[in-house]
Amino acid sequence: MSVPMPAIFFGHGNPMNALQDNAYTQAWAAIGAALRPAAVLCVSAHWFVPALAVTASAKPHTIHDFGGFPRELYEVRYPAPGDAALVSRVQELLAPTPVARDHDWGLDHGTWSVLRHVFPDADVPVVQLSIDERQPPAFHYDLGRRLAELREEGVLIVGSGNLVHNLHAFAWGRHPVEPFDWAVRFERQARALMSSHDVGPLVDYESLGRDAMLSVPTPEHYLPLLYVLGARRDGDALAFPVEGTDGGSISMLSVRLG
Repeated sequence: MSVPMPAIFFGHGNPMNALQDNAYTQAWAAIGAALRPAAVLCVSAHWFVPALAVTASAKPHTIHDFGGFPRELYEVRYPAPGDAALVSRVQELLAPTPVARDHDWGLDHGTWSVLRHVFPDADVPVVQLSIDERQPPAFHYDLGRRLAELREEGVLIVGSGNLVHNLHAFAWGRHPVEPFDWAVRFERQARALMSSHDVGPLVDYESLGRDAMLSVPTPEHYLPLLYVLGARRDGDALAFPVEGTDGGSISMLSVRLG
C-alpha cells in the first residue's frame, strides 16, 4: 500500500511571498521537494463566497486578487492543469451536500503564491474548493473529514490562510516588529490543542476568548485550517514545518499532518 499524502495548512501571508526567496518560501520548497502527489485539492482563504463549488476548468487561470503591488507580481502565471476526475471525486465524497462545478474561478493567490514554491514546475494538477461563507465552522471541519479519503488516493489536501490574521493591527512599515502578545498567546494555545488532539475548541474558536477574537476577526483565513484538521487520520504525525509572524499580527505557521 502506498503511503498516504499529508494534509498541510500553509500560512501564506503577503502575496509578495510569491516572488521572494525567504525563510518561508524556502521551507515551502523543501516540503514540495519531498512530495509527489497525483493532484492538489486546495481550500484558499480567498475563495470565500456564498456557495460550495470546485474549479472545473481544464486550464484554470491565475487570479491576481489584490491591489497596490508591483507590476512583477501581476505578471506571475501559475499554469497548473485542472483535474476533472478529482472534481467528480470531491462531489462524490461530499454528497449529498451539493458541490457546483465552477468554470469561472481560477487559482487565486492563496493557492498559487504558495504552490509556485512547493511545485514550481506547475505540473501537479490543482483543484480549488470554495469556502461557503454561509456555513458555521463545524460544517467546514466536517467537509475536511469527508475529504480525508483523498489522501489515500494520492491527493495532497492543502489549506491556505493564516492562523492569526488581523490586518487592522498589521505594521505596514519596513522594519520588523515584535508579534502582539495576543497573537503569540493564541498561536501557542492553538498549537497545544492540536498537539493534544483537542479539536473541539479550535472548531468552536469563538469560545476561546479575546485572544481568538483579535487573532481571527474574520473567519476566511482561519477556516482552511479546519479542513486540514478534519482530514487528520489516526496515527498522523503532527509538525509545524514553518513558523514566524509578519507585521506583528499575521502568523506564518504551517501545520502538517502525516
